[in-house]
Formats: sequence, structure tokens, C-alpha cells
Amino acid sequence: METIQVIILSLVQGLTEFLPISSSAHLIVVPKLANWPDQGLAFDVAVHIGTLTAVISYFRKEIAVMIVAWLASMTGKGSTPEARLAWFVLIGTIPVGLAGLFLKDYIEYLRSPVVIAFASIGFGLVLLYADKVPKQVRTEQSMTLKDCLIIGGFQALALIPGTSRSGATMTAAMLLGMTKEAAARFSFLLSIPVIVLSGLLVSKDLYESGEAIDWNAIILGFGLSAVSAFICIWLFLSFISRMGMLPFVIYRVVLGIVLLALFY
Repeated sequence: METIQVIILSLVQGLTEFLPISSSAHLIVVPKLANWPDQGLAFDVAVHIGTLTAVISYFRKEIAVMIVAWLASMTGKGSTPEARLAWFVLIGTIPVGLAGLFLKDYIEYLRSPVVIAFASIGFGLVLLYADKVPKQVRTEQSMTLKDCLIIGGFQALALIPGTSRSGATMTAAMLLGMTKEAAARFSFLLSIPVIVLSGLLVSKDLYESGEAIDWNAIILGFGLSAVSAFICIWLFLSFISRMGMLPFVIYRVVLGIVLLALFY
């Protein structure tokens, strides 16, 4: 890989993983538009580990409290809001895990700019509707098991390229009356097991393929994706309550129209 390709794709992954605009779509579309060769499985693993590092670093204090509370609940020491939140992160991952396991081969057929275009526009409009739902007053601490399963189901829909995992989960959370900040926080926490699982699957494919590893690209990709993702999370949570989802909806619709004009 050329250095410019490594830099751009790393920043694309870091900046889009946690925004409601679909990182997988951008990692498919950008190389096509730039006429770049496939970046390879090793690079995909590196940038995903980078974004995983970013979200764990940002929420390190909350995660530590959740883990302690979850372990306490496992030993019969009672259930706290933090323990329930930890359980909901794990339970909310089950739908996408099952969908990915059984539908992986079918999902590969959907990795096209046209599918991305329709998904980007369609789910973008659903995101706009969710953004306007009144009485968004709930926090992630008030979640119920039913809420968790609904959000987890929406996350499974994000296996369709162009949907956006963060966009789908935030949409569901806002429809359930959660504030934008709470929806974003739970979405980011929910991303941790998903990124871990997807990273393990890609690592398995990498091991079986015997692909040669460009360590310079791996190190640079990891660093850039981690730093850009951390900054993205910080900025998003700082401004989301004031700007809402409209800028991302506009971006999604424009992206979808451009892709349809180029590839349909």
C-alpha cells in the first residue's frame, strides 16, 4: 500500500466508525473512487484495533466501574445500574453476532455502491425521524431488557453496508426516548464487543489466507485510526446535543445520490 492510501483509509475508519454515516460503506467506496487495490485483511484488523483502542481509552473509567459491578452481580452481590448496563452491552451484541454468523456469505453480495446508496438514504431518513422524537429524556441507566433487545436488533440491520452501526443503534435509542448523548454513549459502549468479534473473525481469515503483512502500514494505520477515532468521539459527544443529527442526514442523502449517479 502507498502511504497516502494508508493515511486516508486510516482517517476514514477513525472518523466514520462512531459517526452515523457507516464506516464500512466508506471503506468500500473510497478505494473504488480512488481506484486503489484492496487494502488487505491485515490492514482492516489494524484500523479496527485502533478504533477499539480509542473507545476503550475514552470510556476507560466507565468500563472499569461496569466490569467491577458486572463481576459482583455474577457472584450474587446484587445488581446495580452499572452491572445492568454491562449486561445490556453483552446481550445487545447477541443479535448482530447471530446475524453475522448465519448471514455472512449473503452479506458479501451486498457490498456494492448501489446498495450502500439506498441504505445510506433510507436509514438516513429514519435517523432524521428519530432525531425529532419528542421527550428524549431517558439515560442509558434507565434501559430495560426490552430496550436492549430492540437496540441490538437495529444493530444487526447495520450488517447491510451503508446502514451504519452507530447510526442504527442511536436511531433505536432515540426512538425509545433516550437523549442524544445517552444514545451515543450506549452506542459507543455497544461497539466494543462488536469490534472485538469482527476483529477476531477477520484475524481468523487473515491467518488462514497466509497474507503477507506490511508492518509499516499496520503501525501507521493503527495509530492514525486510534487518534482520529478518539478525537471524533470527544467532538461528537461535545456537540451532538446542540447540532442534532441533521448534518449527518444531509451527508448521507448527498452521498447516496452521488453514488447512484456514479454507479446505478
